[in-house]
Amino acid sequence: MRVIAGSARRLLLKSPPGMETRPTADKYKETLFNVLQPYLYADTVFLDLFSGSGAIGIEALSRGVKTSVFVERSKPALKCIEENLEKTHLRDKAHVIAGDALSALYQLQGKYTFDVIFMDPPYHMDLEKEVLYHLADSALIHPETVIVVEVANDTDISYMHDPAFRLEIMKVKEYKTNSHIFLSVKRL
Repeated sequence: MRVIAGSARRLLLKSPPGMETRPTADKYKETLFNVLQPYLYADTVFLDLFSGSGAIGIEALSRGVKTSVFVERSKPALKCIEENLEKTHLRDKAHVIAGDALSALYQLQGKYTFDVIFMDPPYHMDLEKEVLYHLADSALIHPETVIVVEVANDTDISYMHDPAFRLEIMKVKEYKTNSHIFLSVKRL
């Protein structure tokens, strides 16, 4: 796993040991950032939920975003994020939070408004649904925020088509076993 573009281009990143995390393959990460690139500016605030190794938030930092916030509860993964931030010399633009995603979102309320949010929760636990409903009703996002959710292809996302759901699907990139779902705030 490596940084694809920007200031830390080609640097290899560590992955946490074991099977607890699923690092996003470089080819999927490249596709993800090809779609996200128009939303990444020098003043972009990026949130990497369920961060794992931190590769996605680090890629965003390497490409020039203002700051990335990393949320991860696994101690080995948190150590890996810190090591990867030091290796890429991007530590000063990062904020790392140890804990579960929902608790971290409450902690971040009033401190940040995010332009881009990426989440890669454990599959088949409906964590993304809980987080998305929370985000849709929070001040953590604004009308132009882009949210990307990585899910297994067999994940039930029917709730995203409910008229009461306050986010809408912009695009879906489907891969062999998983997908990236790009969401925006619904225009009323």
